[in-house]
Amino acid sequence: MTATLTPTERKAGPLVLHFGTRLKNLSDEECFQFFKINEHLRLELTSEGDLIIMPPTGGETGNINFELNGNFWAWSKQDRRGKGFDSSTVFSLPNGAKRSPDLAWVLNDRWEALSKEERIKFPPICPDFVAELRSQSDSLDFLKEKMEEYIANGAQLGWLIDPFERKVYVYRPGAEVEVLEDPEAVSGEPLLRGFTLDVRALWG
Repeated sequence: MTATLTPTERKAGPLVLHFGTRLKNLSDEECFQFFKINEHLRLELTSEGDLIIMPPTGGETGNINFELNGNFWAWSKQDRRGKGFDSSTVFSLPNGAKRSPDLAWVLNDRWEALSKEERIKFPPICPDFVAELRSQSDSLDFLKEKMEEYIANGAQLGWLIDPFERKVYVYRPGAEVEVLEDPEAVSGEPLLRGFTLDVRALWG
């Protein structure tokens, strides 16, 4: 069965709270403590200082995300060139935004260059690879903006997976966005050597 969205759901998105420069001027430690106090919420912070409250996902999206992370974990354990992270990890990007991709991966040499304290809190680094999975409550335009931000801040590869339209958007630095229409699979080469995601199996 193909998932569908109502017109209202297509325009849906996260709750965005505008605080001006108040949150933008928080130190990394203050921001970490603010997120920790509100750990019952899934929060992100834009480079402009807007607080984003991400809605929870439904069962279908949660299952797809589980399959996505499971497939990637199996590859990563064999590849051993980097560290993988799930959606609970918040990264502090070079532009000051605090983002938590649905899936992220950082090469070992970049990860090991961080101090222990930096690894424990919000790692001040943009992942080499990121993936965002569109859920029923996600605005596609919002996710596209996030993907562009990841690439602008140093990501080498990004996948925006949309099970509702059965599309995968592939982002790379200095290249046009590649839109794959209902692909059978998507390759992570050359960054993710040997990793191919079985997309058809992902969304059943």
